[in-house]
Amino acid sequence: MPLFRYNAFNKQGKSVAGTLEASSLQNAKDLVRSKDLMPIDVVEISALERGFSLKTLFERSIDTKSIILFTKQLAVLLKSGVPLLQSIELLAGQFEGKMHRILINVKDEIKSGKAFASALEEYPRVFSKIYVQLVRAGEASGNLEAVLNSLTIYLEKADDIKRRVKKAMSYPLLMLGFSAVVVVVLIAFAVPKMVKTFAQVGGELPASTQFLMDMSDYFRNNYFILVIGLIGLVVLFKYWKSSPAGTFAFDKLYLKLPLISYFVKTKVVVNFTKTLGLLLESGVNLAEALDIVCNIINNSVLTRSLKSARDKIIKEGKIAQYLKETNIFPPIAIYMIETGEQSGKLAEMLIEVGNEYEIQLSELIESLVSKINPAMIILVGGIILFIVMAMYAPMVSMGEGIMGGSDIAF
Repeated sequence: MPLFRYNAFNKQGKSVAGTLEASSLQNAKDLVRSKDLMPIDVVEISALERGFSLKTLFERSIDTKSIILFTKQLAVLLKSGVPLLQSIELLAGQFEGKMHRILINVKDEIKSGKAFASALEEYPRVFSKIYVQLVRAGEASGNLEAVLNSLTIYLEKADDIKRRVKKAMSYPLLMLGFSAVVVVVLIAFAVPKMVKTFAQVGGELPASTQFLMDMSDYFRNNYFILVIGLIGLVVLFKYWKSSPAGTFAFDKLYLKLPLISYFVKTKVVVNFTKTLGLLLESGVNLAEALDIVCNIINNSVLTRSLKSARDKIIKEGKIAQYLKETNIFPPIAIYMIETGEQSGKLAEMLIEVGNEYEIQLSELIESLVSKINPAMIILVGGIILFIVMAMYAPMVSMGEGIMGGSDIAF
């Protein structure tokens, strides 16, 4: 049933607001009156969503944790024997905002006769293609609870890797930002004042100090142009990078950098094998599963290779052979996939390969974190040390001049 938001007055004359489900607007008003309230305004929430609403404009988007929580709790409810429709209705009450409204709409779609997967498919930004296809396979096989459990594990591990990557990159980016702020403050404010004091004494400034002074003068005289130019470059760069040509160029560059290339390829191996294994295990046919998996790889260069392999696999059915031709999968991974293909346990072996390389990926991330952090500290410390030494150099020159002058006078 549709969800309605109401504003009303109680018997004491106080304003009361809330939401309720009703078959129609009139039924919603009657339900409000049944609560001993005087309805002032009753509006269907779905109607508000189609129009402009400041509340929905600034509403927080649905995060991965909410999707994982929903999936896990739905699996538990189904295992306990609670019907799907009632389970979704119960879970809708556990969430607020956008997720609550989506679950209410999903429940209404199921009530009207639509399949669960088809109802979820209406929200591609919330429920991914993999999610929808796995749910559809679970519905078709009558094993939705088991599929949801597998999907929960898959989502949790994918989220864990994503958080590890963010953690690995957050500290270096923070240090770079901090160093940039320190450099700008020193060059724009501290250096000019100190150099002005030194200039009054006379004498030639050291090369490092003169370099900083020139940078300071240029920054202070052209800061507006520099800021506008920087913003313009960032916007143009993002626009170009989001274009097919820019995306392909950057993806190609990533594959030429030694450490980055290994990281990107390992992540593709993990995503490809685990997702394909999970889809096949859930009953999705090979052609459809390969199509889904190829579309989730976030490197356009590797995606082309995988799509080429997909077409050959669908025609001839030799999975390991054509995956080997992509030069993405390590020999051990190819051997394990070929073993699974020959033994009839392809799905199981694909998941095993994904788990093995997921461990390697986690170890790589931990190694990067342990090495990048000290490197960034040294880099930032070196930049600040250079500036401090450049500011200190005139003081040394002044001291030497004074000492030399004192000796002559003496």
